[in-house]
Amino acid sequence: MSLSASGGSGPQKRTVCSLLAGRVIKKPKLEDGHQLQEATIQLLDLHQNLCSLFRELGNTDPCDIFCSQNGHKQKEAASDANHRHVSGLLLVCELRRQAAQLGVSVGAVSVKTVLERLMEITERQEENDWDSRREMLTSSQRIKLCVLLESTKELLSQGVLCPKLLWVEYRRDQKHPKLEVVYYLHLYNILTLDYIVESDENVRSWLPCQLKALCGWTPLQEEEETKKVQQKVLSTVAGVLVGAGFELRPDLAAAERKISLLCRSVLDDMLVWFLDIEEKCGEGSEKWIQTFDASLCGASVSPEALQHFFIHSLTQIFTCNPRLTVSDAVTLQNEWTIAKVSHCLTSLYCKLGVIFSVKQLLHHLQQVLETHEVNWKHILCFVSSLLVYYKAAQPSLRELLSRLLSSAFESYDLENMITAFLLARQGALEGAGVFLSYSDWFKMSFGGSTGYHASSKKSLVFLLKFLSDLVPFEPPLYLKVHILHPPYVPAKHRNLLMEYVTLAKTRLADLKESVEDMGLYEEVSDTGSSLQPQGQAAQDVEKAVSLFESTGRISATVMEASLFRKPYFLTRFLPALLKPRVLPLKPDAQMNFTEALKKADKIPAAQYSSYVESCQKRRQQNKTAEYVDTKEGPLDVLKIQLQEFAALVVGGNDGEMSAHLSRISHTLNVVFPGSPDELTRQTAVILNMDTSQLPELHIKVVNLILQNFCQCLLSASRGNPPNKQSFWGCRFVGVLLGNRQLLSSVIHRLWDLFHNQAASLSAVHILGLAAFMVHLHASMAVSPLVQLLPPMQIQAVPLADGLSAAVLCNTHTNMIFSVRLCVAAVCYGLCRGDSVSPQQQQDYIPNSLYKKLLYLIPRLCPEARINLDCVCPDGQLEDSPTILWSSITDDKNNWMKDVLHLWRHAAFQQLEQMPQYQLCFSEWLHNELRVQRNEDVLSDTQRQQYQQWACLEFYLTRPEEQGGCGGDAKKLCTHLFNGIMDQPLSDLNLEKLNCSSGLSGAGTCLPDLLSRLQELVYEMEVSNLSGKCRRRADLWDFLFEIVSQRCSSSVSITSKLSLQRTLHAWNRVLLALPGVVFFKIKTEGGRTALDCNTLIEHINQHHRKVCPPASVLPCSITAHFLKGLLCAGVQCDHPAGEVNKVLSQMSITCPLFMVSAVVQFTFHRWWQQLSPLLFSLWARLRDGESLPKQLQLLTDCRRWACSLSQGLVIQMPPAAVLICAASLHGAYRGCEEQQQSFSDVLNALKPETEAKHQQDYLSALLYPQGKSFEKSKYFCSELLTVLVKSTDWLLIFRSNEQNRYHSVTLTSSDDCMQLMPWAICSLLLLQSAEFLQKALCCPGFLHNAILWYLSVLQLFLAGDTYTALPEKKVEPSQILKDTKQFVMSLISQAPPAALSSSQLRQLECQCADLDPELAAALSVHLDPHSLSPEVDFLQW
Repeated sequence: MSLSASGGSGPQKRTVCSLLAGRVIKKPKLEDGHQLQEATIQLLDLHQNLCSLFRELGNTDPCDIFCSQNGHKQKEAASDANHRHVSGLLLVCELRRQAAQLGVSVGAVSVKTVLERLMEITERQEENDWDSRREMLTSSQRIKLCVLLESTKELLSQGVLCPKLLWVEYRRDQKHPKLEVVYYLHLYNILTLDYIVESDENVRSWLPCQLKALCGWTPLQEEEETKKVQQKVLSTVAGVLVGAGFELRPDLAAAERKISLLCRSVLDDMLVWFLDIEEKCGEGSEKWIQTFDASLCGASVSPEALQHFFIHSLTQIFTCNPRLTVSDAVTLQNEWTIAKVSHCLTSLYCKLGVIFSVKQLLHHLQQVLETHEVNWKHILCFVSSLLVYYKAAQPSLRELLSRLLSSAFESYDLENMITAFLLARQGALEGAGVFLSYSDWFKMSFGGSTGYHASSKKSLVFLLKFLSDLVPFEPPLYLKVHILHPPYVPAKHRNLLMEYVTLAKTRLADLKESVEDMGLYEEVSDTGSSLQPQGQAAQDVEKAVSLFESTGRISATVMEASLFRKPYFLTRFLPALLKPRVLPLKPDAQMNFTEALKKADKIPAAQYSSYVESCQKRRQQNKTAEYVDTKEGPLDVLKIQLQEFAALVVGGNDGEMSAHLSRISHTLNVVFPGSPDELTRQTAVILNMDTSQLPELHIKVVNLILQNFCQCLLSASRGNPPNKQSFWGCRFVGVLLGNRQLLSSVIHRLWDLFHNQAASLSAVHILGLAAFMVHLHASMAVSPLVQLLPPMQIQAVPLADGLSAAVLCNTHTNMIFSVRLCVAAVCYGLCRGDSVSPQQQQDYIPNSLYKKLLYLIPRLCPEARINLDCVCPDGQLEDSPTILWSSITDDKNNWMKDVLHLWRHAAFQQLEQMPQYQLCFSEWLHNELRVQRNEDVLSDTQRQQYQQWACLEFYLTRPEEQGGCGGDAKKLCTHLFNGIMDQPLSDLNLEKLNCSSGLSGAGTCLPDLLSRLQELVYEMEVSNLSGKCRRRADLWDFLFEIVSQRCSSSVSITSKLSLQRTLHAWNRVLLALPGVVFFKIKTEGGRTALDCNTLIEHINQHHRKVCPPASVLPCSITAHFLKGLLCAGVQCDHPAGEVNKVLSQMSITCPLFMVSAVVQFTFHRWWQQLSPLLFSLWARLRDGESLPKQLQLLTDCRRWACSLSQGLVIQMPPAAVLICAASLHGAYRGCEEQQQSFSDVLNALKPETEAKHQQDYLSALLYPQGKSFEKSKYFCSELLTVLVKSTDWLLIFRSNEQNRYHSVTLTSSDDCMQLMPWAICSLLLLQSAEFLQKALCCPGFLHNAILWYLSVLQLFLAGDTYTALPEKKVEPSQILKDTKQFVMSLISQAPPAALSSSQLRQLECQCADLDPELAAALSVHLDPHSLSPEVDFLQW
């Protein structure tokens, strides 16, 4: 039956299929089918080897003899099925034939044949494979086995194969069946694993062994398929065991329960095996861990069975080999942190806990602890894994600890007590970013009067007894925490605490841990041993210096140590502090701290001198720089760990990243061992904007961290957008947030990069730092606040908002950097939050950076000022935020296009609908006022166009709830006015501004915005003209209402300074606006007139309070009002008459304005400059009409006063006496020489002149300049000589009374009037005895003199005295003393009738508390009833 092959040289065997195919030469007839089948069977009868037949039937490409050689492809599948069916028929026929010949059942022959072929396939491995320990089939063997099982499956379907007999015969030859063969029998549904487990009595003996062997065997590197099959075998077997062992059904029979226990036993055996080898963490344990994957096991078992299995496994782990006692756990706990235990164990915990919540896991943990003896290592490692891998674990663990402690103290249960302490310590060992430090937990639980132990003495004894029992086993650092932060103990039970402290100190001494070597700020760490005394002292110095730098004071801990721990302070702390070094030229924080200790007498003089001398020698030896300890060890370790983390970001899972971050955190704690903020309980991190110098090592570490973050972002973004990435970013930032000292260094470094080095940052750096800012903002709920120094805001702000203050928008370069950084941050945030709700999306978008974009994009891109409906016909862009991110990460794109793309994006525009993301007009104004005009990206014309668009087109029409003005021009004007007023004042002297000058301020955009305010006011003025006087009055009232609101203040010094600043800023704005708008025009009875009541009230209430001691308004303000008055007057029916009426009214009700005009008119140069302007203005407005009478009268007063100063006596103008007095005051103040005619002139005037000269004298006292004091003293003395002859001259000094001279009070500020008694007393002390005698004869002089003295005494006691004195350098106390002697002499000289009875009683009452000696003098000299009791009796 062999044919020669085509083209072959010799005979060759042909298969059955090829033989059959070769006979298809012509198309068979249908009636020949039966004949053909019989011929085939006869042919097969001659083929006696069934194994060879199996091999031939295993041909993977058989030919179908019933299909023509030119058949269609659609018939191929049917042909394969027909072939398998025909092959099966052939085998069945042959098997039956042989069974009949042998006289046995066909099933026995079938089993024997299949097993022979199976052994042939599998035993070939031992003959040919070089590795006799191979546990898996080769690839070729696997293919042959699959073909065999396919044929076997066909036999099974034909009913000629018995699976049970097959397994019995197979087990007879194989004591340890190969798991891969069992797996394929199960896969082809020939013998299921369930059946094997149920039927094989010896499965318990061979199945665990085979599972362990399979786990421990590793295929060659190139056998990828074998590796996959190996894992499938393990997962399938595990799934079957879990299903059979943990499917809970109420109707289980006894046999089924037995099978369930058997499967559990096998799984427990494997788990124990795993726990024995997990420390090595080999590939065998890794393979078995994969079988616990919930998705693999869950495919074959129910969720309930899977939960039962995982809970059972956790229980077995917790209770496996509980050989460690509690004392062992206390001692060895430091070695069981996530960074030190094997990765396999933590991975197993993650697999087992994935389907449970944290509360469920902790509840089960508590149940196991309460009911079993446990393996403390496994328990505590589980707690560490839970805290590291699950964010919600910390609060849940704290709740569990609270329950344990409450239960412990309720029933005095030691088990709950030790459990709570071990769990709390385990959490603390994982670092501050994971759980509370042990000291914090201990203080929180027992440090206060509300602690768990504080309810009774029994509870206190229970706690101290428990702590005492732990002493022999505890690491020294825990003992130190208990001593440094002892539990709260009432004073009456203090001896109980001291017993424990003594015991703990004794234990520390036994451990050679001297109590005096305990650090001041020592914390428990996971190092397992405490620092050497020198290292601990250096750490304490660093923390103490940090505290001093942040608070400005020596910490209480250092001060206490200097008193109560002198050995440590003198022998450890001070040597570490005073270690010789090259001192910097500018004192650093350590130098300042050293000087503070020296001033507090805490450093011995000899030791300090030796330190200074050593530092000087060190500088001589090395003058280049201060030595810096780079600590290359931790830096190198950190660099490797960060590189490994970057690889995990791309290819690792979340659990691996969290575990690796935990190791990074431990390394960072070596470089940043302490946190001053935690120690001082500060809730905010201090960001010093002026001094951001960091140690060199800290700078290197922070740079490494930021560079790694940028690299991780770049690597992760190559494969996935931010919303498809893992949570590596937030966990990375979470590590930094757990260490306040590290966080402070990171924030200072970011501030320096943003504020000082923005131009040097590359595109990759900008992207990375932008994403870093986003994650800082997303962690706002768990991150501390930041307090800027010097403070830009009163309260502390979130980290992202604080750092955004460093992102400036004031120059061209800064604007470009800011917009690129903010665009990257917002795009990253939008993409990162794409898959969450809009409310959660806000966590990823810092509103401070978003608002900067709202300000910058329209400023830099004119296209952004156009309505989106005009740019995009379909409105906003609706593409995915991932497109935004891919756009900005593409180096080929122009950043301006990215900006416009983001601006038009729907998600970006939707954010602006939320209040916290809206840039209101006041914020826009704040940013615009800080732009430097000479470095602006816009030209002057472009800036004008932009500001006009922003003010008049955008914010004016924008609704108020969206930060606009709602179409109200007054609101826009108010915002502009307030923004300009809030602008910090420069050193601007209003006296140097001429009448037409505006505001210089070329450095900022203040002049531009003043121009916008001018434009708006002019527009409102012009538009209001159509409404006549009513709307014009509204504009006037509106302007002064704004000013009055800002000027309202109290009497405190701070408020006075604020009022002064406000009015100076108001004067700047006032000069920029047209003067005419400050005069109200009203219509009464058909007649148009001026109403200046509001202006008068404004000057009297506000300007008068801040006018200098000379009591005059600035020249520029006075001139501006005069020009405004003339312009407003011409709009009335009788212009000259209205001007005269206003000036006459002001002479009475607003004397400050008139006095300012008169006094300044007398200054020749100023009047020469102003008068032509006023005259020409009036002539232009009134076509040459003469000046109004009152204005001309001011000119006449000036001329009269100047003539008197020159010795010419002319007739006094018919002006108000106060105006004439002010003119004369101004004229004589400007004289170089004193004129003899001054006394004669004074005789013709009223006492108002005294007021002006008295104020001038006060000004000379307060601000002495050259001869001003002597000149003022001369004029005042001359005035007093003349006024003493008048009967009512004393009324002028009664400022608090309404009298004929009350208008004088309206010319002086409140401060001047308050200090007026001081000036009067100082002046009276300089007068002659003759004058004083005359004054004493004046009615009321003694009464006024005593009141002046009492006022001076009250001023002196309150500290409200002047500080600048004339050349005599007379102290205020001396003036007070001399004034008292002067008053006492007046009392002794005065007749008894000098004071009325009521005046005497009033003065005695006032003097009783202020000056009892003066009260006694009044009683003795002026009270006739006090002379003799007998006389008083006779009079009665």
